[in-house]
Amino acid sequence: MSQFEASLTRPHRKQHHAGEIETFPTGHMTYLAPKPLPTGGLPVDYSHAVGVINDRYLDFGIGMSSAFVWQVTLGGPFGVFLLVAVIYPLVGIAGGLHFGNGWPDAIDAFWGILDISFWIGLWGGLVGLLIAMVPRWKMYAKVEKIIPTRFNRQRREVCFMPEGHSEPIFIPWEELAAWTMEAQGVTEYGVRRQYGFGIGFYHPDTGERFTLEFETHGKPLSICNWEVLRAYMEYEVHTLKEIQPQSELMEEGEEPSEGVPFFYNAHRKLHSQRRAGKVGWIYTFFWYLYHIMTFWTIPNRLVEWENRKMERLSNQSLPESMEAWSQPLPESEWAKPSEMLKRLSDRLRVLQAAKPDRSITDLYADLHSEEVQAGRI
Repeated sequence: MSQFEASLTRPHRKQHHAGEIETFPTGHMTYLAPKPLPTGGLPVDYSHAVGVINDRYLDFGIGMSSAFVWQVTLGGPFGVFLLVAVIYPLVGIAGGLHFGNGWPDAIDAFWGILDISFWIGLWGGLVGLLIAMVPRWKMYAKVEKIIPTRFNRQRREVCFMPEGHSEPIFIPWEELAAWTMEAQGVTEYGVRRQYGFGIGFYHPDTGERFTLEFETHGKPLSICNWEVLRAYMEYEVHTLKEIQPQSELMEEGEEPSEGVPFFYNAHRKLHSQRRAGKVGWIYTFFWYLYHIMTFWTIPNRLVEWENRKMERLSNQSLPESMEAWSQPLPESEWAKPSEMLKRLSDRLRVLQAAKPDRSITDLYADLHSEEVQAGRI
């Protein structure tokens, strides 16, 4: 997760709107807000960016650990070791049988290659593991310094603590800008497409622009990240478990996590689907192969350890103004959505029903055009 960064120049404070497309040399940005309208997407935290949800606020920027990341971290280097230390010597056997004088030459080739490839594979795997761990060590160092962005739905405000600032910045929820990004570049491996999600604002006093952006795996997933924030602020989701990608595998009544119970629930689900005929033996075989190659429950145990570590590292004192701002309010003092947001949301739902095949960002643009033509903006 990136930290907030101030732009180096003070740009013109252009007022964006949902559905607006802004181009840059390698791609474009599509705005989802200001005015947080419904997206029709699922509120799912695929980026694992949300760490705390309660009835007052949501913390965005330091989320839960992912088992898949640890599976890649451990399984990738182990795969390198197996390829070099095991597969290459077996290829030597085939070469000895084909080009040599039968099994004696094949066995000699096997041991000759193994003497070298084992150590190459072992050190290659260890170096790969160290390289794979570097981003995590960097993340641990950052977590100690980062104060997550906090969304307070009782006040309908967002609190930011940009790097280098001693006091937080409070922004009205309906003035926060949000966007998806799509970019395309050419590398030596071919054309590469990149997607991302961002939120930002102009400092209310200085006009300085701050943005928080991070990479996603596609535009729909970017919209899902935004929908998590929007649905929480509009009282449509209430718990951390509701926004998890595979919440049905998480234990009831416990903090949602992809820990060891998550693994065994997935294991039971696999056999239930196998008995029901929903998956075949090929899927089952590769499920077991994948999890054996990624060390069975060790990634899930590391998830539990990392969640505890992240909670400990991020347990830093907040500025007094942010602590006071985070305290609960009497329900009679809770902020309400603006009349404009309610009207636009209602109209958007009508447009969605009339044009179900049209993308949500196109509907945003249609809605903005209607408002312009009616002279309301």
